[in-house]
Parts: sequence; C-alpha cells; structure tokens
Amino acid sequence: MQRPILTAGLLLAAVVGQHSTAQERPNFLLILADDCTWSDMEIHGGQAKTPNLRKLATQGMSFDRCFQAAPMCSPTRHALYTGLYPVKSGAYPNHTFAHDWVKSIAHYLQAAGYRTHLSGKTHINPKTVFPFEYSKKKNNPDPDVVDRFFGECKAKDTPFLMIAASNEPHSPWNKGDANAYPPAKLALPPVFVDTKQTRDLYSAYLAEITYFDSQVGELLGILDKHDLADNTLVVVLSEQGNSFPFAKWTCYEAGLRSAMLTRWPGRVKAGSRTQALVEYTDVVPTLLAAAGLAQPKILDGRSFLPVLRGESTAHKEHVFGLQTSKGIIACAEHYGIRTVRGRRYRYVRNLTPEIAFRNVTIAKGEKSGFASWEAAAAAGDPHAQRLVHDYQHRPAEELFDCEEDPWNRRNLIDRPGMASVAERLRRELDAWMMAQGDAGQATELAANSRQGRARKAKAPQQKKRKSNNR
Repeated sequence: MQRPILTAGLLLAAVVGQHSTAQERPNFLLILADDCTWSDMEIHGGQAKTPNLRKLATQGMSFDRCFQAAPMCSPTRHALYTGLYPVKSGAYPNHTFAHDWVKSIAHYLQAAGYRTHLSGKTHINPKTVFPFEYSKKKNNPDPDVVDRFFGECKAKDTPFLMIAASNEPHSPWNKGDANAYPPAKLALPPVFVDTKQTRDLYSAYLAEITYFDSQVGELLGILDKHDLADNTLVVVLSEQGNSFPFAKWTCYEAGLRSAMLTRWPGRVKAGSRTQALVEYTDVVPTLLAAAGLAQPKILDGRSFLPVLRGESTAHKEHVFGLQTSKGIIACAEHYGIRTVRGRRYRYVRNLTPEIAFRNVTIAKGEKSGFASWEAAAAAGDPHAQRLVHDYQHRPAEELFDCEEDPWNRRNLIDRPGMASVAERLRRELDAWMMAQGDAGQATELAANSRQGRARKAKAPQQKKRKSNNR
C-alpha cells in the first residue's frame, strides 16, 4: 500500500501544535525489553524479581491490557516508532523495512525542536524513515552515551526523546544470576512441559528479566542525576513474549500482550492501574499529544493521554495483530496468522491450517527444550502430547475467552452460544485487514519483498538506473 510523501514543510505543519517554550515541553524516555512475556514479570504476578519496575509502578500508571501488532521484534519496533500497523507501513515480516514514504516519531519530534536518540537494539530500516541519533553497547543501551545525551539536553534546554532498547531477555539467556531461580522450585506456566531442560532454561530466562530490570534502574538513575525526572514521561515496555512455545511467533495472549509502565510526575497518578485497551501504535500519537503537537492523520494509533491523565478509563474496543512466518528462521514455507481481541475474547485466523507450523524452537529442539517435550510426548505424557501437537497443528479459526483462559488453550469456536461472538470478531478483523491493504495469503506470499535482503538487492539496480540517466 503506497502513501503520499510528506514534505518537510507539510510535516512541520502537521505536527507543530500549541506550545510556548521548550521548558514546558516534556522529555520522553522509552525503555524497551526484548522477548519478555509480560506475565513473567513480578509487577504482573510473575516470578522474575523486578525491584526497579516495582518501584516505578508505585510512581506512575500500570497498563494491564497493552498489546502490540506483531509477536516478533522487527515489525513490533516499526509499528512502535511509526504509529502504523505492519502491513500499511510495509514492515510486516521479520528483518523488514518500511516504505520510503513512512515517517517516524523522530521526524515528528525533530520538526518541533526535539533531539531524538535510539541507544541499543535497532532492527528497523531504512535510516531515512528512522533518522535518530544512534548508539549501542553490545546491542544494548550505552549508559555513558545516555548520560552525555541527558547532560547536553539539560545544558541547552533542549527537549528530547531517548529510546533505550535493551537486548534482554532475548536468548541466549546468559545474563543475571540464575542461582536466584532454583529450577526445581519454579512454578511452570501451564503451556510448558515439565522437563529438566525446560526448568533450567526457564531459570536462566527469569534471571535475564531481572538483569533487564537492573538496566531500567540504571537509566532512571541517570535521569535523576541530571534532575530531569520531573519533566520526563517515562514509558517501559516488555515487547512480545519469550521464545518458548505459545508466545513469540504466535498470536496468542502470551505473544501479543505487553507490560507497560508509565511515570510522569504531576500528570500521571502515582500507583494507578488501568484496564484500558491500548496498542503500541498508540505510543507515537500519545507522545505527540503530551508534547502539545497535532496528530498526523495517517497514523493508525490514537493518543491515550486522557487515560494517563485519569480523565478516561477506556481507550479502544478492539486491538489487532498478525504474524508473518515467511522468512523467520527454520519456518514453514509460509504460515500467516491474523487476530483481533476485544475486551474479553480473542479471535485467531490461521491462513494455512493444512501446513504444520515450524520455527527455530522446533528445529533446534535440543537447545530450546522442545526435544524434551517431544520425548515426554513419545513416552506417553498426555499433557506433552497435546502441547507438542497444538503448537504445530492449528485449526483455521480459534476463539478464546481471555479472562477464563489467559493462555488461550480452550478453543471455543464451535462452542454453542459463541457463534455471535465469533461472527462479530470476524467482521472486525475483515474490516481491519481491508483498511490496511492486507490481502491475507497474497500478502504473506509477498513477504520476502519486504525483508532486508530484498532492499539490499534493490540498491545496486537503483544505482545503475541513476548512472544510465546521467
């Protein structure tokens, strides 16, 4: 789907709203985890100890129903930074790139006098769409650069957006103190098979969530060092679920649901919680609204600033998501998924149910723990048999009660009395796909044209055309 290019003049006109001085404009600190299932965090009842996040929750607002548009890194980050759903922006498979006409939060805030910096993991392209200042330290935020950046902005009274994108707790899980999580004492999620390898891996993963929490504490400490906390809106996100089965690469709750914590002294009530349905695409318009800037009409997201301010308890009626497996490591030829969730029910459409789902978790079963699940299934464990089967073989349609079944394991699609719920959500999903230019299977089959290797192959041809036109 193509969209018109915004010129610099039109872009400035589109975003500059009513604000008078730089001092009145808030700063933004956006902290992003990587492959962290929201329910594993202490702030949502999980076992991973997160003292810094727990403290942050007492200082601001916790969102219990935050969702992203895709359960894998690259399309998630494109949607978060552009305010556009993946198919519209062109960034819907993994290792993807956005259409050249797309603008990001960097454009909008820079036009209003902000400095914008992304420190840590990127996974976004092209740089013309994401013209941040960049830094990283072993694919993590660089504390020294963050410190220097805050100091420079404070000295020059320049408002800023700092995105601190962690690489944790993305596998391999080798950071943090796994001794704090004795494998034998862990309570396993109901979508896990209880094997020694699973427990060992889960222990290491939880330790890395705690390591991420220490990064959050360090970043907030640097903010305090420069006396910037009072005028900074802090947003912490957990990203999509972990790489165990039924989370990342799936459109179940564990794949698409995210933790979100916010703090904005004097504007957001300390210790508050909300059940409002919000999406990652809503973050860009919310930051723009907080800065007093107008909303570009092209955005898919909507500002949830009224929720932050306590002026509203609701935001959206439905949230949407998709998974494009074509192009992920060790995937089937294609396995597209689309989903919509209302306040209670989630509807999932699997575009190719006749194909067995595959990914790196299955292919590297000895390292991922999946091989131990298969061994338990072969030995006659009925729980293992069902999970091993269900992860790879899915029906065309699934319907889940997310309140009664938060792990999305009881399919209600054929349940008497649920037909009207399913039909209503089908219509919502169809309308969303049509509005996004999502043709379903045809869009899936074209996914390789939206990946990094396609862009690299295109560049020499463009250069040659320019040469021939001289």
